[in-house]
Amino acid sequence: MAAAVASTSMAAAAVFRPRFPVCSTPARRSAMPYLPPRLSNTAFLKLAEPKRSSLLQVKATSSEDTSVDPNELLTDLKEKWDAIENKSTVIVYGAGAIVAVWLSATVVGAINSIPLLPKIMELVGLGYTGWFVYRYLLFKSSRKELATDIEQLKKKIAGTE
Repeated sequence: MAAAVASTSMAAAAVFRPRFPVCSTPARRSAMPYLPPRLSNTAFLKLAEPKRSSLLQVKATSSEDTSVDPNELLTDLKEKWDAIENKSTVIVYGAGAIVAVWLSATVVGAINSIPLLPKIMELVGLGYTGWFVYRYLLFKSSRKELATDIEQLKKKIAGTE
């Protein structure tokens, strides 16, 4: 209701305003039309936001208890940590993963700060995506080829091949 009133009052104000500013001297009249003031982002969001009814409330319920017990979680973690034989290897891999994520974020930030390079990289990514879709996803035979390649890669990673 408030949005309708606001839009109606804005429309009425736009109709009743003069199209050109009125000046006392004809030489000073401008050919530019009068524009209404800009709406701020918050005012636009308030106008565009739908009215929500507070009468309808929906609550989700579950038949099972989904709460997590912190003590149970800690005991599970302790059991898994105790089951690991090479704890130092896990720590080194974890630290390496954290360093790799930090380093990649730094590199992406440095590339993003170069003025034209981010747009070029977007074009390269878009081109590669188009090529991938054409090469592997467009035709049935190429989709089968992609599926077999993925299965072979899974077997290599798992060490079953």
